[in-house]
Amino acid sequence: MSITTLTQRTLVKVLLEKTGRYLVVEENDAAKAHQSARNFRPDLILLDVVMPETGGGKVAARIEADPELHNAPIVFLTALVTRVEVKSGLRVQGHPSLAKPVSIPELINAIEQHLLVCAASHVSL
Repeated sequence: MSITTLTQRTLVKVLLEKTGRYLVVEENDAAKAHQSARNFRPDLILLDVVMPETGGGKVAARIEADPELHNAPIVFLTALVTRVEVKSGLRVQGHPSLAKPVSIPELINAIEQHLLVCAASHVSL
């Protein structure tokens, strides 16, 4: 049995929020994703490379060009790369990526690691 992308996104949202550490806003419309990010001000943005109408790369470029969001960390989720490529340090448009399918523990670990790296890079001495 196949699980639809919508169901997968909803399941990931529910499981992340169930940890009590995350509030997740999901948007599958690339045209609305940038505005949703502006409204929500996320600590981290998870983007799929393949999105309806406009790819995640274009959404990432819009976010990076926005003075209010340009520092928001982005992690790409994609079925277009393998786990081996991800482990070797492959980046998508300069951003870290995770190969789909991704387990919730693996996703949480990647989120936490990326948030720590971002927090450490914003510490000034």
